[in-house]
Amino acid sequence: MDLPMLPVGGRIRHHRERLHRTQAAIAGLCGITEDYLSQIERGLKQPSHTVLVRIATELDISVAALLDGAEVVRPRAHASAGTDVVQAMLRPCSKLADRSPAPAASLRSRVNDAWGIWQSSSRRFTEADALLPSLITDVEIAVRAPSTEAVERRAILRAAADLYGLLRSYCRRAGRHDLSLMAADRARRAAQDADDPLRIAAAAWNLGHALLSQAGDEQAAADVALSAAEELRRELTTPDAVAVRGALELVAVVADARTHRAWAARDRLNQRVVPLAGQAGEGNVQWTVFGPTNTDLHAVSVEMLDGDAVEGLRLADQVDIARLPSRERQFTFGLEVARCYDLRREDAAVLVHLLELEDLAPEDLERSPLARELVASLVRRARPAFRRQATALAERLGLL
Repeated sequence: MDLPMLPVGGRIRHHRERLHRTQAAIAGLCGITEDYLSQIERGLKQPSHTVLVRIATELDISVAALLDGAEVVRPRAHASAGTDVVQAMLRPCSKLADRSPAPAASLRSRVNDAWGIWQSSSRRFTEADALLPSLITDVEIAVRAPSTEAVERRAILRAAADLYGLLRSYCRRAGRHDLSLMAADRARRAAQDADDPLRIAAAAWNLGHALLSQAGDEQAAADVALSAAEELRRELTTPDAVAVRGALELVAVVADARTHRAWAARDRLNQRVVPLAGQAGEGNVQWTVFGPTNTDLHAVSVEMLDGDAVEGLRLADQVDIARLPSRERQFTFGLEVARCYDLRREDAAVLVHLLELEDLAPEDLERSPLARELVASLVRRARPAFRRQATALAERLGLL
């Protein structure tokens, strides 16, 4: 079976199972734990180059075959960041000098519209690819305008900070972690130049999420988020500030869960985040979607990452995602529920949830390494009753 869209971990598992080798055997020969190899195969950890070389050697294949080389077809172009978006983000400053800046009010309206699309559209990548290049260019021109009045300039910088927060999410979901970090850094600089404490904290939240997408940077993500939360606590006591502080605490919760500190994640969630969620209520301050429902979703994430599918599914049954303003967050929740069912090998439930996610956000499903891994696993072990549906889904995602 040819599975060209599998992530690295999925390819490792594919070749290991092809040779009928156990995780324990391969892990022992590579000098790593069986649990660590399991996390690599599930896409929860990214192996270092040294570990990748050892694994490839034991599987008798090249490192390139595990990455993107000889034995696999490269992913379809639409599964990555749009070329025009990337070019707009990387365009030299000299190319922006000959145009008049747009007014702050116009930029603000366009940034808000872009965020609305990003959080609510089922075709958000297609729509974002159409509108972001010109918006990036116009915001950059306005930011660099030499003679803008002070109030107007601050409004432009706020719009820039918000736009680059969106771009952090866009680039991360498109698999461009390098550009995600760059966007997070630009958001922070714009927020600092605007002297806006709430946006400075939100930019730290964005940076924290960019760091979380890089294996090994979890502690750095937590440090950035918690430092920003403490600074915001000293500067602002508004309801919006409480919400952003809660979102920052959730970054630390995820960092703990991903570094096998589920007990610490649970403690922080219950002792620090739940009270803040109670104060803030349901909301979407700085597009963080923070509130009681999002806090409940993170409780499910902690159990999923800890491998406790039973508790994860019990908590998931208590969540009403209809209260969330973000389709992206709804998608993530549905995917984590599917993963919990996968841990229990309840394949019919996995398939049902994946098909629901395809209806909810088909472009996110195409770009999600975990979703591709779940679909590939279904195809490998599908029972006759639903093999046709699982295979058809894999074909639609370009896995077959």
